[in-house]
Amino acid sequence: MHHIKRYGKRWLLILLPLLAITFSLGTGSYQIDPVSVFKILFAKITGGSSGLDPLTVNVLLKTRLPRILTAATVSVALTVSGAVFQGLFKNPLASPYTLGVSNGAGFGAALGILLSLSAVGVQFTAVLFGIAAVGLTLLLSIRSGRTTVTLLLSGMLVSALFASLLSLMKFVADPFEKLPQIIYWLLGTFNGANMTKLLYILPGYLVTLTIIFLYRWRINVLSMGDVEAASYGIDVRRDRTVILTAAGVLTALAVSVAGIIGWVGIVIPHFARMLVGPDFRKIMPVCISLGMTYLVLIDDICRSATGQEIPLGVVTGIVGAPLFIYFIYKRKVRWA
Repeated sequence: MHHIKRYGKRWLLILLPLLAITFSLGTGSYQIDPVSVFKILFAKITGGSSGLDPLTVNVLLKTRLPRILTAATVSVALTVSGAVFQGLFKNPLASPYTLGVSNGAGFGAALGILLSLSAVGVQFTAVLFGIAAVGLTLLLSIRSGRTTVTLLLSGMLVSALFASLLSLMKFVADPFEKLPQIIYWLLGTFNGANMTKLLYILPGYLVTLTIIFLYRWRINVLSMGDVEAASYGIDVRRDRTVILTAAGVLTALAVSVAGIIGWVGIVIPHFARMLVGPDFRKIMPVCISLGMTYLVLIDDICRSATGQEIPLGVVTGIVGAPLFIYFIYKRKVRWA
């Protein structure tokens, strides 16, 4: 019976995002029934013909599929990184943006927009300055032993610096053309998502996610505290630096394709912790499953609720803040 329950939970973790993705492929202003969705996907895989209207095929394969795959990819990055930061900093409010990634990437994107770069160019500058923010945060904390406190303070300083630079970009931007683009990007969106943007970040994405997976047991030990971790033979400074760098770069890559999406990396790790406890080896797959399901469905709301698409950051804030308040009320806001 125990084995049945265990394997049942595993299958549920796999089925939830698959069901959400299947539902989302047919949802939108142009509805596609589930049978047609499977016909088109099967024809794409086998190289045959679905026998359906070309417009339906194009909507599914060229618009919705890249968008939903991007949503799934971004959700994994944000939720896993959020779980990492909450565990290592022992702070329930820690998020994927703790090291200043969001404002760094936001400044990079704003700079790219002001320079009239292509969509891929804006993505590149966002990644570049997001990673630069992580590097600067780690560099500032070196002299003080790179403890969790100095890392948090350094992250706040770097975030404030890039926030000021971002404000400067907004001030000098053309208010009729460039400024709306900057603001729209900062609010978060999957509009304009395509396979080119996704493939551009995929190598770095897979490398950083793999590093976090390989270090998952060390994250458990580091979350106990520096002294306790050192007693287990862990090189605290080195391992923490590697893990935080991987999580920071992973977040920068996600932000570069979707803008700044709040609350996902805070709420989902807490929910995962409520379900499976503090063991990061269990939290990671749960975060991946729940994060995919959550963000894909949130994106459905953004593009279907009204005639005009709602920015993702708006909806995730409206949904995420009450959920976090509920966690506080139930005394579930914890990292261990």
